[in-house]
Amino acid sequence: MEMHTLIAAVAFATVTSVTPGPNNMMLLASGVNYGFRATVPHMLGISAGFLLLLLAAGLGLGALLQRWPELHLGLKILGADYMVWLAWKLWRADAAPDPQSAAPAKAASGPLGFWGAAAFQWVNPKAWMMALGAIAGFVGPQGAWSALWLLALVCAAVNLPCVSIWAYAGARLSRWLARPDRRKAFNTVMALALLLTIWPMLQT
Repeated sequence: MEMHTLIAAVAFATVTSVTPGPNNMMLLASGVNYGFRATVPHMLGISAGFLLLLLAAGLGLGALLQRWPELHLGLKILGADYMVWLAWKLWRADAAPDPQSAAPAKAASGPLGFWGAAAFQWVNPKAWMMALGAIAGFVGPQGAWSALWLLALVCAAVNLPCVSIWAYAGARLSRWLARPDRRKAFNTVMALALLLTIWPMLQT
């Protein structure tokens, strides 16, 4: 991969990773409800899951989805169902903190872990759009295995600090949202935001 192509790939990964989407909405909410440290496995799972997804797409899974649109539609529906379930969990979260503590509140279900976040990338429509767009733009249909690996590593490396911004922002907001009514209102807004990300991605 030439230097100018690598720079373009970094820019692509930065823009697509840092902009709002299901992952970042969930990380913002997790940072508020559980704190930054407890959200780290979630962030690592996103980056690792996306790396594997991009490799799989480059090795032929992306072409398979394009050849059989029904399979792609099935993944979208599965992803939408999962996001609805996550939004419901977020809306139902018991976010009332200890009035004597400024620590983030702990919802009963706990934060999403590494494996759950990694698995979610495979049914996340935005992750698929990012993976297929990266391969089409920087590797191509006849791209070398080494170029695909480099692209996957670059995207994962860029993705991690970008998504961590959202978790950190949530953790910083947690003190202001220490009041139960504010925390409940925030979780409700985040649940609705997560639901709103579904419709545009189902149209692609």
